[in-house]
Amino acid sequence: MKRGVSGLNMLVAVDKPQGMTSHDVVNHVRRALSERRVGHAGTLDPAATGVLLVGVGQGTRLMGYLTADEKSYIATIRFGTQTTTDDAEGDVVQTKSVGPELADEDFARTLLRRMLGEQLQVPPAYSAISVDGKRAYARARSGENVELPPRSVTVYDASLLSVRANGDGVQWDCAFRVSKGTYVRALARDMGLMANTCAHLCQLRRTASGPVTLRDCVTLDALSDLGTNGACHVALDPVRALGLPVRSLSAAELKRVQSGTPIACADVAVGEGSQVCVVADGKLWGIWKRVSGRLRPQVNFPQGISGVDA
Repeated sequence: MKRGVSGLNMLVAVDKPQGMTSHDVVNHVRRALSERRVGHAGTLDPAATGVLLVGVGQGTRLMGYLTADEKSYIATIRFGTQTTTDDAEGDVVQTKSVGPELADEDFARTLLRRMLGEQLQVPPAYSAISVDGKRAYARARSGENVELPPRSVTVYDASLLSVRANGDGVQWDCAFRVSKGTYVRALARDMGLMANTCAHLCQLRRTASGPVTLRDCVTLDALSDLGTNGACHVALDPVRALGLPVRSLSAAELKRVQSGTPIACADVAVGEGSQVCVVADGKLWGIWKRVSGRLRPQVNFPQGISGVDA
């Protein structure tokens, strides 16, 4: 079926499978729902799995607003080997011996505690960061020596799940909760340095993006089975995903909102300049902002984004 406009306007949380790029997921959703207007927020590397937020129809206009301050991951880190990409996809560039202490859980927990807090992190050279209009990974692949400036990130939680020591070396399974913009690959690289060896990321699974968790996710196969007619049953509540206060609208107020006419804040206690979701009939109709004591439009969704849990 030719992709066009399906009539769906929604968010969906996809459990991204390993081996697909985030754009591959977008293309799959386009085919599954016969909808050309599909986009994603919060890129995952091809080797990673887990929570990926996808916008359909007018839901694509929410992508710039879904900037979750926190993301959670389960990661497997292998010590003794460094790669070009800081993960298992790259070529090995260095090997070092691994001390016996790395197989000790107490040592692992102590090192992970040292990772906590705000820090300056140098992103991997093989990343999607733009350098003079060209992606860093494209420059690295062409043989350029890419040096990215450090960025401020925060590790809110870093806990040990298990330590595995076998013929393949020492691996730690860890759970991280980090600020947006944090590269877990870079955390693995830096942990290797802190342990007087080297390390890279073997596996990564995103378990949460802001309030959206794996429990909210649908597989791509399931989404294909549902198709255009059934996809509404897995629509994600856009208000919960945004994490903003709610202003419920009467029928008369909805008409005012649709025409862009300012409305009263009513019982929504928000400060000047704060954003609010305006909702009615199970749909999100816009993201509005308090200006001079009234709510005024920042962005409107003329067809409404489905999934609001009234």
